[in-house]
Amino acid sequence: MKNKPAKPEIRKNIATFLVITTLLCLPVYYLCAHSGSIAAGHSPVSFALLIMWCPGLGALITCGLRGIPVASLGWQWGQTKYQLWSYAIPFLYTLVAYGAIWISGKGGFYNREFVAGVAKGFGWSLPDGWVIFLFVLLAGTFGMARSLSSALGEEIGWRGFLTPQLAGLCSYTGTSLWMGLIWSVYHYPLLLLADYNLGGPKWLALICFTVLVTAACFIYTWFRMRSGSLWTGTILHASHNLFIQTMFTPLTVDTGDTRLYIDEFGIALPIVVTVVAVICWLKRKELPAAVAPASPN
Repeated sequence: MKNKPAKPEIRKNIATFLVITTLLCLPVYYLCAHSGSIAAGHSPVSFALLIMWCPGLGALITCGLRGIPVASLGWQWGQTKYQLWSYAIPFLYTLVAYGAIWISGKGGFYNREFVAGVAKGFGWSLPDGWVIFLFVLLAGTFGMARSLSSALGEEIGWRGFLTPQLAGLCSYTGTSLWMGLIWSVYHYPLLLLADYNLGGPKWLALICFTVLVTAACFIYTWFRMRSGSLWTGTILHASHNLFIQTMFTPLTVDTGDTRLYIDEFGIALPIVVTVVAVICWLKRKELPAAVAPASPN
């Protein structure tokens, strides 16, 4: 059995990864800022997809440079119950947040224009309720596959590589906080310089997004450390993006100041996700001492 790497080596691993990932991201940040969009015009490969694969590529390059086995990044599936919970938790916290928005009148359910567009796109002649049901069912299955393909790019880097490395230096709490800071900053150029926001006050979007991502990292880190698998992070990430961006936000009617409450840039989700994060933090004693970072070959 190989020895756990010394802390100076772990710090070099982390620094190498962060520098390489930043260098990979910079050209895409420029393209996003220049165009003002993460969509890349009519290109089949969006800037968003490119930026999401930069951490994964950064991790793989770092493994090559630092002599770390790629097989150590957490590819094992782990217990299926953790993967099922990884799918369900984002759905549940999104449902609670948007349910509160709809009930309070800060946003309306449902957006008839969006539902009509879905029905037209599929060629359905069905009541709106059936359209919504079928849309959620199809998006939650087939749409999840597409979401996984992009989320995996980030998660190879964030949960496959960086989380175990940080866990070699920090406690669960410290690892989650550092991950929250790094993951938030990674998104800031897209939020501030492009259209990765809802068009509301950017200062509010920045605060809400940072709180949301940091809270989410307590969930992601808990599942990564408990399961030993990067697939929990991949499924959490894909499920989060799917239910918020593809389903609940488009289904919500703007009642005036709705953008201040919905999506990753509004007030509701950070509050609900923070509650889930606190539950994970309270259960931190169930975790192993650390996810041991891989040592060089």
